[in-house]
Amino acid sequence: MTDADGGSSLGDMSVRRFWSEARAAVPSLPEQVPDAWAFGATPAHAEELLSLVIEGTKTATASALWDYEAEGESVPEAGEASVVLDGSNRPRAVIITTAVEIVPFAEVSAQHAHAEGEGDRSLECWREIHERFWRDHGQSSRGFARDMPVVCERFQMVFPA
Repeated sequence: MTDADGGSSLGDMSVRRFWSEARAAVPSLPEQVPDAWAFGATPAHAEELLSLVIEGTKTATASALWDYEAEGESVPEAGEASVVLDGSNRPRAVIITTAVEIVPFAEVSAQHAHAEGEGDRSLECWREIHERFWRDHGQSSRGFARDMPVVCERFQMVFPA
């Protein structure tokens, strides 16, 4: 995951405005504006993965626990809302985390891989994509390891732009 937009006030205003629209459509959303972030590490990743979310194909994501630790961020929890940004840091969707499980990379399930919606949705493809991603874009100095802890997050999109 990448952070919203470095905290620029223009981006913050855009997210607050989007959150007001989302709350008008889904009144059960909390008042407090949640974290805003984009999938992946590049604008192209963000666009590709967001499109899978909006299509309903992507209902899960995975992050390296080591990256959360390196960035000083907390692990998502069930019930948390997030604003998902596109590759230009514009808010495009609201998701609610429904489940979180931390497992070693080698133990991520085929069901989770399928729910992530990437490639051919197989576990083999998921492993190839994610190993390459963490080798190229991991934030932790630990790099990639087959036994590294992976935060497997399930979510539901509740508001698309």
